Amino acid sequence: MDTKVLQQLAPKGVLNAAIYTGNFLLVTGKNPEGGPSGVSPDMAQCLANKLGVKLVLKPFNNQNEAVDAAASGECGIVLVGSDPARAERIDFAPAYVEIEATYLVSKDSRFSCVSDVDSPDVHIAVFGVSAYGLWMQRNIKNAKLIKADSLEASLELFISKKLDALAGLRPGLITDLQRYPDYKLLDGHFMTVQQAIATKKGNLEASQFLNQFTVDSVSSGLVAQLITNHGVNGKLSVTTI
Repeated sequence: MDTKVLQQLAPKGVLNAAIYTGNFLLVTGKNPEGGPSGVSPDMAQCLANKLGVKLVLKPFNNQNEAVDAAASGECGIVLVGSDPARAERIDFAPAYVEIEATYLVSKDSRFSCVSDVDSPDVHIAVFGVSAYGLWMQRNIKNAKLIKADSLEASLELFISKKLDALAGLRPGLITDLQRYPDYKLLDGHFMTVQQAIATKKGNLEASQFLNQFTVDSVSSGLVAQLITNHGVNGKLSVTTI
């Protein structure tokens, strides 16, 4: 193992991994010690095994704080949705899974496909700091984004204010439909959230190592196996690298 990689990711023989716990597809439960379990914690464990070091999971329920932990060097890595705004502070490896983002609308909505939603006088509820929320801030040109500070708050905003659409991850919106059957999901997606491992900017050797680790994890079938192990088949898609 390259000593520079170890110095950059696990300088004291410990890989501190920032885990965003708000993604219900990648963190699906708790381990026996009460820490997060799921696809992303398992990816961190596989990486620690590859490095030959101990893993310490650092859970965050705020994505910006998780990114901060990696950008500052407090954590060697962070597992979070890849986004250009975040990439100004941390370096992302290729994504290992992706998740479709689409819209929930009322059953009598005039919208028939996702491209219809970005229209004048349309109001969209969205979790503002989510990866798809950041994407929408750059790419939605005509509709107005009504930003909430949590996933549940965006749903409540959509329902209570009778907004035109709710943006979200398809699997989560399918669950919302069970509570609110008077709504429907639009076919297709407006983007896919790319989940990836990242490290502090300037960690050149570590970044190269993470890139190869991700490629190997996808091509070997490891990522697909983790998805199966945690029962999220059909909700997460392995990326093509």
